[in-house]
Amino acid sequence: MYAYKMGRVPELVICSFIVVSLLVIHFFSDLLRASLGGYYNQDVTLSQLVEAQSSDYAWLLKLLVNCFGYSCVFVPGFLIYKYVGRINYLERGNQTILHRAINMCITGNSGHDQLDAGGSSTDKDRPAASVAPKRTSSQEAVQLLWCFGGLMVSYLTWGVLQEKIMTQHYLNFAGESAKFKDSQFLVFSNRLLAFLVALAYLQWQPSPVRHRAPLYKYSYASFSNIMSAWFQYEALKFVNFPTQVLAKSCKIIPVMLMGKLMSKAKYESYEYVTALLISLGMIFFMSGSSDSSKASGVTTLTGIFLLSMYMIFDSFTANWQGSLFKSYGMTSLQMMCGVNLFSSIFTGASLSMQGGFMDSLAFATEHPKFVFDMVVLSICSAVGQLFIYHTIDVFGPVVFTIIMTLRQAVAIMLSCFIYQHSISVLGIFGVLIVFVAIFLRVYCTQRLRAMRKRAEANKPKMAV
Repeated sequence: MYAYKMGRVPELVICSFIVVSLLVIHFFSDLLRASLGGYYNQDVTLSQLVEAQSSDYAWLLKLLVNCFGYSCVFVPGFLIYKYVGRINYLERGNQTILHRAINMCITGNSGHDQLDAGGSSTDKDRPAASVAPKRTSSQEAVQLLWCFGGLMVSYLTWGVLQEKIMTQHYLNFAGESAKFKDSQFLVFSNRLLAFLVALAYLQWQPSPVRHRAPLYKYSYASFSNIMSAWFQYEALKFVNFPTQVLAKSCKIIPVMLMGKLMSKAKYESYEYVTALLISLGMIFFMSGSSDSSKASGVTTLTGIFLLSMYMIFDSFTANWQGSLFKSYGMTSLQMMCGVNLFSSIFTGASLSMQGGFMDSLAFATEHPKFVFDMVVLSICSAVGQLFIYHTIDVFGPVVFTIIMTLRQAVAIMLSCFIYQHSISVLGIFGVLIVFVAIFLRVYCTQRLRAMRKRAEANKPKMAV
């Protein structure tokens, strides 16, 4: 009996870490709420108090509040990680639910199931894509077109629906109109549905691939993805239109630089040249197809900082996911499930702490048309994520970034076609540069591949 009670002590300590951390974080959030004047008005949420601030540094306050919400996950997780390592908790034999959950988060299914440094694994555990013979050029082209078309359709539809939800008025049962304002709740619903879809498919998969990656590694991609989106939206308030164009068009370059820093990736000279050409062409095209009457405001140092943080986090996300695919050989669905699990936890914790959760749920119960639009939006987001992870898995983060950069050009061309907007000569010249750069990249890739095949064929064979 005594041994049983002593065996329960680590579980009690772990639970106390979670409870005490949440209490301390909520205590500081209450202090912040009181300092913003919300102590006397309990009906106003913390997020509404932050939005009411008109200071030039209100973005810093928003970042602080969001980090408070995310710390509800990070702080207990860090304390538990340190504690279980110190007492060798995972080496104990008591296989409780908490023990198995912590084991999956920190080590994965089992320590020796991971891929070794060379990336080898048994054929039984390896994904089918990694043991299948190499695809021909025509098969690769079809696969690339499939990824390109899937990303285009899903995210163009997603963008239209998101604008509709955030701009239109919804009628409740009494006929009164109201506008939905909490974009973070949309992110939460998108991530939650994507997680449930991926989890359901994995559960019903006839021959699932064994999952080996520690769950906590997904949290890095999830956090960087959330932060890149936040920095992007905030930066738009502090930069002018040409700066926005420059940042959105040149995303390929920081992705390649981050790949060299993180994964020691090596790129050929033509890849750098084509990346610069695509970026230059996109700058010309987006500048030549913009409405100068809507370009207002100036670029500040704050805007440059926010834009730089957006590009750093965005580049990290794709490269980190690419490195996970190489290191652990998981499937696209497993990646989607893991990343969206942590994204749901992060955004849910932040919404709960800021007080926007119940308000959004109340709005959803009173406006059924909003619920329908939100579900369709979440489905588009889930389908788009499937194509994202599949593209990164098959072609890598650089090709994925090129596709997403071209998506902006397609969106502008569709807008010009539907709403009869004009494109200047500079814009047309930019489109030509982009297509020449893509053709040059494909040609050089095929030529380099053919040269390597010839060199391999001419290599003298060793005697057996």
